[in-house]
Amino acid sequence: MNNRTGGFRFFKINSTAQLFLLCTPALILLLLFNYIPMGGLIVAFQDYRVDKGLLGSEWIGLKNFEFFFQSDTAWRITRNTVGYNAVIIVLSTTLAVGFAILLNEITRKLFAKIYQTLMFIPYFLSWVIVSSMLFAFLEPSLGFLNRILAGLGLEPPNWYFEPEYWPYIIVVMAIWKSLGYTSLIYFAALLGIDREYYEAASIDGASKLTIMLKITLPFLMPLISLLTLISIGRIFSGNFDMFYNLPKDNGILYSTTDVIDTYVYRSLRVMGDTGMAIAAGFYQSVVGFVLVLVSNYLIKKTNEDNAVF
Repeated sequence: MNNRTGGFRFFKINSTAQLFLLCTPALILLLLFNYIPMGGLIVAFQDYRVDKGLLGSEWIGLKNFEFFFQSDTAWRITRNTVGYNAVIIVLSTTLAVGFAILLNEITRKLFAKIYQTLMFIPYFLSWVIVSSMLFAFLEPSLGFLNRILAGLGLEPPNWYFEPEYWPYIIVVMAIWKSLGYTSLIYFAALLGIDREYYEAASIDGASKLTIMLKITLPFLMPLISLLTLISIGRIFSGNFDMFYNLPKDNGILYSTTDVIDTYVYRSLRVMGDTGMAIAAGFYQSVVGFVLVLVSNYLIKKTNEDNAVF
């Protein structure tokens, strides 16, 4: 239907078109920053030179990938990236669900809000600030933890020169920073469960453990599956800020702290090897995509309703 008001013609737009119009700015940003840059993947197959550009650089095929995979670095950064992310996904999911269930058991709203706020604060801290806080604890001579160990008559280790401690340090810091945020996501899902289920179970004499296993966890499983699948999609992407800032980019600690993202950054900044950096990033993206497909397939085989696609 067309209406004329003050010389202007207004068209009635259906709801689908309105939704597309609302999505247009986000789609444009997605196109500009996610899809158009994919043309740069050609650099992974070139001996890239800035003066010759993308079209003028020599085509070398898979040589960048061959050099990358034949070096010890490929195995080290792949092991570190996948190992850290796998442990963090399992522990953070388990602890976040546990804390969400505990928060759901708190009957006084004031206490629940206090706990939520205290748990959520670390999420807002940047990794630069967190690394400074960690250094205040682990600094060899004046660090808080080292002073405590010295006071107990123990020999404090030099944390920033001993790689074997860092797998534990990084996992603990990663979980500490993200636990509050993830717990609140699960806690919000718990608030959406109809309380009549719990009341009926209590009337039937079900224990807290039975209620958790038969009501709470089944309701949370779709959300757990979704968040886990998203995390698996990023399992080949190390948190650059965390892995770069916590160990202070210390070369002595590379054996246990170097991941794909820090290697790509260092390849560009130190070695200036653009082709190698793009090849490593391309490898990272392809494997992450495959893992998402495989994980979604396995979830669909177990419970089709919990699969994302």
